[in-house]
Amino acid sequence: MAGGAPGDDSLLQKLAAGLQEFYAAPYRRTFARARRDEDDLFMLLVFAETLGVPNPAACYTMELMPVMYERFHDWHRRMGLERSPLDHVGCC
Repeated sequence: MAGGAPGDDSLLQKLAAGLQEFYAAPYRRTFARARRDEDDLFMLLVFAETLGVPNPAACYTMELMPVMYERFHDWHRRMGLERSPLDHVGCC
């Protein structure tokens, strides 16, 4: 704030952070679940491509395979699969 007391900006920032926490806290789990579901859908698209299923976003997802291999184990365990469904992705 122009012309205000020297500590006014930090006070407003603290107030804004407190209000953000107050309003977002009840929905944090919902946002995390939605994010995880979105990540799972993306993972499914990427790995479906390795099985030969047509992917409408193929030109964008193929270059992400090395990054996705690292997260594949967590994904297939969360989906309830004990072993990897892809033989050539031997993470288990």
